[in-house]
Amino acid sequence: MRRLACIAVLYSFCALSSAAEPRARDLGIPFEGTPGPLNALTDIAEITVGQVTLIEDLADAHKVRTGVTAILPRGKASADTPVFAGWFALNGNGEMTGTAWIDESGQLEGPVMLTNTHSVGVVRDAVIAQRVHAGAADASGYWWSLPVVAETWDGHLNDINGFHVTPAHVARALADARGGPVAEGNVGGGTGMICHEFKCGIGTASRRLLAHGTGYLVGVLVQANYGVRDPLRIAGVPVGQYLRNDRVYTDAGLDGETGSIIVVIATDAPLLPHQLKRVARRASMGLARMGSYAGNGSGDIFLAFSTANEHPFQAGSLGQASFVGNDDLDGVFEATVQATEEAIVNAMVAARDMRGEGGRYAKAISHKDLIRLLKRFGRYKRPHAVMQASAP
Repeated sequence: MRRLACIAVLYSFCALSSAAEPRARDLGIPFEGTPGPLNALTDIAEITVGQVTLIEDLADAHKVRTGVTAILPRGKASADTPVFAGWFALNGNGEMTGTAWIDESGQLEGPVMLTNTHSVGVVRDAVIAQRVHAGAADASGYWWSLPVVAETWDGHLNDINGFHVTPAHVARALADARGGPVAEGNVGGGTGMICHEFKCGIGTASRRLLAHGTGYLVGVLVQANYGVRDPLRIAGVPVGQYLRNDRVYTDAGLDGETGSIIVVIATDAPLLPHQLKRVARRASMGLARMGSYAGNGSGDIFLAFSTANEHPFQAGSLGQASFVGNDDLDGVFEATVQATEEAIVNAMVAARDMRGEGGRYAKAISHKDLIRLLKRFGRYKRPHAVMQASAP
């Protein structure tokens, strides 16, 4: 067994971020739309999130900078009560398991797991093992599961071929998933991730909307690891043209967009699977607002689900489902675009500088410089709570 020269293993289970850590709105970044009370995926009732963050410096000089994030659409009931779902690949240089069955059945069964590219297999197997452990077989007599596990590549900072995510980490993320505020930045599956050549990771946001006189919510969680610096725009400001230092890939002579992003969209609006596939496509437009063009080397894969319609899945009975009409979906589409954009910016703002495998590093975006650019371009919006004094 290898001995560890230095260990810093951090477990974060949907924990509150430090009160001193601002989110994007706290820096004066303007966004369209009205967020839910937490401005997070967990604004939607039932949804829980668990995260395990792994940061280790090993005696053999390898660096562990990775983790796993678990999203449970119906909390502890997720294994037994599916949700309607749909998915979309804007560019498919990545992986999300279980999507063939989502296409076929229109439903998502169990959790959605996010991790690094080379840990998809162990996470998938561990989710099945947890399902077997959880209780008796289903009515057909089998423990059956096709878990949804999605990935982005953290090999710039993480010893990705060391296979450091274990079944115990998956079990912990699932067991400790809860509602409430969601930790962002260098946490969970996003621990070692980079976007637009800034340190990035997990981010989340939500929006309120009105349809048929009823209020609904759309929530988004991203694992952001995509993009190069030059095209980056935040609130319409061409940030990538001005913040030029410490470009992880282009300074090293690499051309073209690299990396990936996973976007998980949830709503309590009653939607059918084909409508949810339409919603999943709209994440592309939130990504485009940031300056992404979904390059050949990027895995941009999106999943959308609805927590409404809890009871149309019983075998042997006639299921009935309600749904918002197609003519009334524009509010859902717009909310998805807005929340996707803000979730990505939240991931960037929450992230912190990280040095990892082989001495490589990724710098977080400077809050001070970002505020300066927002003011220069007339896009700064004074936040209700003055947080910018704590910005690095």
